[in-house]
Amino acid sequence: MKKWVAALAGATFVFIAAMPAARAQSTIAKIVVPFAAGGGQDVLARVIAPELGAQLGATFVIENRAGAGGALGASDVARSKPDGNTLLMAASSHTISAALDRKTPFDPVADFTAVAHVGTGAYIFLFNANLPVKSVADFIAYAKSKAGKLNYASAGVGSATHLAMAYFATRAQINLVHVPFKSTAEALNSLIGGDTEALIVPTLGSQAFVANPAIRLLAVVSKDRIPTFPDTPTVNESGLAGFEFTSWFGLLGPANMPPDVTQKLNDAVARAIANPAVAANIAQQGIEPRPMSPAAFTQLLTDNYASMKKIVAAAGIAAD
Repeated sequence: MKKWVAALAGATFVFIAAMPAARAQSTIAKIVVPFAAGGGQDVLARVIAPELGAQLGATFVIENRAGAGGALGASDVARSKPDGNTLLMAASSHTISAALDRKTPFDPVADFTAVAHVGTGAYIFLFNANLPVKSVADFIAYAKSKAGKLNYASAGVGSATHLAMAYFATRAQINLVHVPFKSTAEALNSLIGGDTEALIVPTLGSQAFVANPAIRLLAVVSKDRIPTFPDTPTVNESGLAGFEFTSWFGLLGPANMPPDVTQKLNDAVARAIANPAVAANIAQQGIEPRPMSPAAFTQLLTDNYASMKKIVAAAGIAAD
């Protein structure tokens, strides 16, 4: 398998949008995932790649380029030829890292083309079951009575899980101690073990942990309730009006991609996630399929970057 992928990686890329159908069968393109295999973005890329290939008569190879919090893979894509054959499976971490001013070697908006939005991922609010709380409102009241004594886990300084809880604490006007880990799985295990007391985590990849009796799921951190946990209220409903934190997932390309190439890829993604089997698979990952035009995705990317910078400033999070 590795030899086959290596052979594909050495092939000459051609314009997807410009290729006639008969010749397009030999077209090879790649989707760069800026994190290790098995993560949320990797799973999503592997779900949609076969359908994209069928739509475009091409072979899409997934390339994991982990490092520097996602900046390594993103930088590779930013420097690639803007022909539509090298794409980045990006998520909110793309704008978060830049918002933290980690000296990222690219502008998360200007150095990319917003090709196609795939979907929106919700976050969930988890507590250790030993806490004497039954709602988000209870947690806020309890945290105020234990100022500076309650802690929360995250997948690392500057991660989305860190930003989400720091933002929540700022909005709720409570003082919590941050305990960073190296991954979401480690943060979840610390919560289960009772070493930490709260955690805001993506729905994607965390469903298996929710059934653990050591954890309580008390709210989802989105504007509306989600299909994955339809009976679970939102934070907005249960203790902090107007609060939400969600993640976007989408394909980005290098800046200055031709509009016709971008539109053809955008149309292909829209058709792919409209496929009931693909949509169901994406939904099982905790992501709501949500196609949008390149212009709308560009605006979302711009707004999200501005929003992340405001959250970082409000929460007083410093880059590591």
